[in-house]
Amino acid sequence: MSMITIDINSGARKLTVQGGGSLLETLRTHKVFIPSACGGQGICGYCKVKVLEGAGSPLPVEEPHLDDAERAEGIRLSCQVKVRNNLKIRIPAKLLPVKEYACRCERIKNLTCDIKELRLRLPEGKDMNFIPGQYVQFRAPRYNGSPGEVSRAYSIASDPADAEAIELIIRRVPGGICTTYVFEHFKEGDEVLINGPYGEFRLSGTSAPMVFIAGGSGIAPIKCILHHVVNTENTRKGIFFFGVRALKDLFMSEEMRQFEKAISGFKFVPALAQPEDGDDWNGAVGRVTDVVAEYLAKQPDAAEYEGYLCGSPGMIDAAVKVLADAGIAEDRIYYDKFS
Repeated sequence: MSMITIDINSGARKLTVQGGGSLLETLRTHKVFIPSACGGQGICGYCKVKVLEGAGSPLPVEEPHLDDAERAEGIRLSCQVKVRNNLKIRIPAKLLPVKEYACRCERIKNLTCDIKELRLRLPEGKDMNFIPGQYVQFRAPRYNGSPGEVSRAYSIASDPADAEAIELIIRRVPGGICTTYVFEHFKEGDEVLINGPYGEFRLSGTSAPMVFIAGGSGIAPIKCILHHVVNTENTRKGIFFFGVRALKDLFMSEEMRQFEKAISGFKFVPALAQPEDGDDWNGAVGRVTDVVAEYLAKQPDAAEYEGYLCGSPGMIDAAVKVLADAGIAEDRIYYDKFS
């Protein structure tokens, strides 16, 4: 395959590359990072770029992620575009400064049987200026049984005031290439490549009361945002509904209680969907969205809230409906939907 030119943003950067690979991976190899949560499988729909010249029509796997306006503009999933011809592309300018960091794992903490917290120390003299709510891409190297290097997206959970390291909360996905690496191969002291930050999930600049909803590892960006609320002495009223299956799946309760002490008007409400025999539990029981609905039904100012959601697509969709039914407008609901 001959050498190919990729023109980014009308000459802002020009790459001469070996053809044959996907546009997503080719750009990554040359330190241009496009967000992708699914590792190039065409599932998440995050890795969109505008292709002005050099690519054919969208593939069937791309169609569900593109609307009519995007098709007309030449928007493609970069993971599905093969680098076969000279390309002219346009990407958001904010992605050009995104950096890669060789981090060392400083701590691995088991939060539950299938959720770990990683503390990754940034390289000496390097810091990551992220907005609370954003995520990074974690690159798992090839290991025995994996098809090769893969990247997955994980929200930043740490205090933004901590410039030396970032923390991630990762739930094991059965058969997941990256999470298998994290749970079975990754050790304290190991080095790992991450790049970022990415994402638009963040706290708005209003003074509206906030309702946070998350399940499992979806607590990560909420925790980061709560650190930011403390750091900025924000006085907004807020309540965080955290859904897990049983008591053994509940974690970070003490950290949340500390936020209750540090943030005036903040309340943490964990909910167990299916308490097990022997669970000593006097708190909320049921699906977290049902618990939220019951709470909002009692709030005369429910429509004034803003919603901040993080979790699986099913949980997000159910939570959006609950908030909408309570009178919260669509443009007051923000979410980070896991793929």
